[in-house]
Amino acid sequence: MENRICKLFNIKYPIIQAGMIWCSGWELASAVSNAGGLGIIGAGSMYPDILRDQIKKCKHATSNNFAVNLPLLYPNIDEHIQIIIDEHVKTVFTSAGNPKTWTEKLKSNGITVVHVVSNLKFALKAQEAGVDAIVAEGFEAGGHNGREETTTLVLIPNIRKHVSIPLIAAGGIGSGSAMAACFALGAEAVQVGSRFVATPESSAHINFKNRVVNCAEGETILTLKQLTPVRLIKNDFCNRVLDAEKKGATLEELTEILGRARAKKGMFEGDLVEGELEIGQVAYNIKEIKPAAEIVYEIITEFNEVIQKFKTINIF
Repeated sequence: MENRICKLFNIKYPIIQAGMIWCSGWELASAVSNAGGLGIIGAGSMYPDILRDQIKKCKHATSNNFAVNLPLLYPNIDEHIQIIIDEHVKTVFTSAGNPKTWTEKLKSNGITVVHVVSNLKFALKAQEAGVDAIVAEGFEAGGHNGREETTTLVLIPNIRKHVSIPLIAAGGIGSGSAMAACFALGAEAVQVGSRFVATPESSAHINFKNRVVNCAEGETILTLKQLTPVRLIKNDFCNRVLDAEKKGATLEELTEILGRARAKKGMFEGDLVEGELEIGQVAYNIKEIKPAAEIVYEIITEFNEVIQKFKTINIF
């Protein structure tokens, strides 16, 4: 397969592994890149020296292209940007901030820039800022999410109508059939997050991985909308947040409940009771932990099967 995304990233398959905090280290990124997709190191949970080490290890583990996901609100953003330039990272996915701030500097250093958005307004701003591609992330996605609660099925065709640069779909995608649906809506690649959490290469704690594969329908919910919206698996911590929100808690009260390092506690340290367990709705469809390369192969194989099947359908 070859399209604008494959050419842009020099990859075999238009499958992007999301740069998830506490889950996307060099092991996962290199495994996905070696399998023909684009692996991403999630820098949002890394101090600068750790990010540099992760990049070096990823370069050693794969000769293929990989990327770094960079939340623009991160306090050490200046240091992260310089490390990415110094280490000659070819591709950066930015999120959680204004793409105008760093896109020009990154591109002037020969770096391909992709920005993550959750609505049309920010998609247009990202295109205006000069990014090379956009990830449009629907309401189904795990982790931090848009306040509009627009689903992938609605978001992708709307952005496709108004944006000319390459478009990557994200949110609720964990199979080849879902990938085919996104392509039908106008996407040129898919970004997959939750499915890659449940892999041996993911840096997530085994407790969290096992919790993901045992996730039941309706066990995730978008919460903390007054702070930064995030989709979580329901647990004691999440229930306290939901109860506080129902009672009209202030921003200060919600911030106090959230505390510090809550995501690390849940996803990296494996505290399933008091930790923040970020995952997408698609977790309900994830039934086993399997290697990242196998997931890439399964997605692209099913995608091709679905496309061939559609070619034989004629309803007229």
